[in-house]
Amino acid sequence: MSEYILEIWLVSSIVMIGVVILIVTLQLRTILQQLSKDPNAPVENSSWWSRFTGLKPLEKERDIMMSHRYDGIEELDNPTPPWFMYLFYTTILFAAIYGFYYHVYQDGNIQATEYKTDMATAEKAKEAFMKKFANSVNENNVAAATSAKDLTEGSQIYLTNCVACHGDKGQGGVGPNLTDKFWIHGGGIKDLFKTITHGVPEKGMIAWNKTLNPLQIQKVASYILTLQGTNPPMAKEPQGVEVP
Repeated sequence: MSEYILEIWLVSSIVMIGVVILIVTLQLRTILQQLSKDPNAPVENSSWWSRFTGLKPLEKERDIMMSHRYDGIEELDNPTPPWFMYLFYTTILFAAIYGFYYHVYQDGNIQATEYKTDMATAEKAKEAFMKKFANSVNENNVAAATSAKDLTEGSQIYLTNCVACHGDKGQGGVGPNLTDKFWIHGGGIKDLFKTITHGVPEKGMIAWNKTLNPLQIQKVASYILTLQGTNPPMAKEPQGVEVP
């Protein structure tokens, strides 16, 4: 973070030094132009519009003709129009204010901040939607998820929460084997959903509805169904009733 701030101050300092050099150069040029004028020359009374645009009438171009020529081409000593310079100074002032406000003081809503804000807002909206949608799933209407995305998420939930009791391949351990056809509390998607949701306290299985939402329970139960018949090594002996 400190390197980022140092870099910002370095760039800002270079810009400010450049602005100062530019202003000094323009002032010196103006002074030199004033000194080069003939003091005995009549004062030209021009309108403010002419001074603003910097345009010279054709009949007065001879007065600003430079002494040298190349291949018959003559050059006018015609500086940049004042309106353009005023616009240029305005852009410099805007850039300086913008840079300090958005990058030095970090009070502005720059793209990185805006992105983080939008992502946080979207995440909250997603959580609210998922919570509302997930609560519509229960043990009476749950159906097995079949999409690769849902089953992948279910496997991740399993590896995070179920491995300690049922093994990394469902082979069983403290808990029963999940890969055979024998089930203690039923082997259908609704049975699994109910068992995971409410747990089996008398056998040490906690109720996961306090940790997982119904949608997550649906996904992990669906993943467990895919373990049927995988026959992992070191599988625990069958327990419960065989379910065809």
